Amino acid sequence: MGMLPLQARTVELWRERNPGLDTSPMEVVALVKRVRVLLDRAVEDLYDGAALTSAEVELLVPLRHADEPVTAARLAARLGMSRAGISKTLAKLEKRGLITRAANPADRRAALIRMTPEGEEVIDDLFPRELEAHGKLLAGLGADRRRVVDALTRFAEAMEAQLEE
Repeated sequence: MGMLPLQARTVELWRERNPGLDTSPMEVVALVKRVRVLLDRAVEDLYDGAALTSAEVELLVPLRHADEPVTAARLAARLGMSRAGISKTLAKLEKRGLITRAANPADRRAALIRMTPEGEEVIDDLFPRELEAHGKLLAGLGADRRRVVDALTRFAEAMEAQLEE
């Protein structure tokens, strides 16, 4: 399908006004943004009036079956989020009784985070329904699914390598 008409026109206008500008990143970035919007739309109704936001679910999923308490720094690294953003979300979840934060004997600056039974109940209800919605969205890939996963893995690894330089 390629670029949407508005995107193609935007690229054309940039090339006209600034012929030396490399507009090629726009194609990839526009597709990534489009995919993000589609993923969000697939779960929009699910999160309308839900006990959690999509961002909160994303943070709680790795905590759900953790064998031991996790630190905010470890969560941030795993999810590619800022520590400040994680900390703010954790504070909200703690206030609502979905997680606990306890002193870390190894490092007083890094609290140990655990889910509460209430948090487990909420995530056990919401996350499978999110997976189902995303599964329906991806069903059209059929046999191409493996190729898409491989390409996205390559995409993520290439970007990570550039950021690490």
